Amino acid sequence: MIFITAKFRVLPEHADRWPEIAAEFTEATRNEPGNLWFDWSRSIGDPNEYVLVEAFRDPDAGAAHVQSEHFKTAQRTLPRYLAETPRIVNTTVPQDDWSELGEMAVPVKD
Repeated sequence: MIFITAKFRVLPEHADRWPEIAAEFTEATRNEPGNLWFDWSRSIGDPNEYVLVEAFRDPDAGAAHVQSEHFKTAQRTLPRYLAETPRIVNTTVPQDDWSELGEMAVPVKD
């Protein structure tokens, strides 16, 4: 899978509304056939920073995403709400879902 993590520093006056601002893009991406997940989290240390964790089935699905109309719309509309260009880590991972963090295994309860 293609695994991507991106940090978005949102202008302070828009930070509380970022989930709403990005909602259409988020929903459209989640509905792509090759999207595995597309999840936003807000930083605890910086309330103006959102972290996006996303994954796509394969390189073709990733390419379809960046060529989609909703991605092109996001390129035009979302930067006005940002304090800086988002930072990204993009890699290919030989799996198709999350693995368990064995070092913090939760015992099975009867």
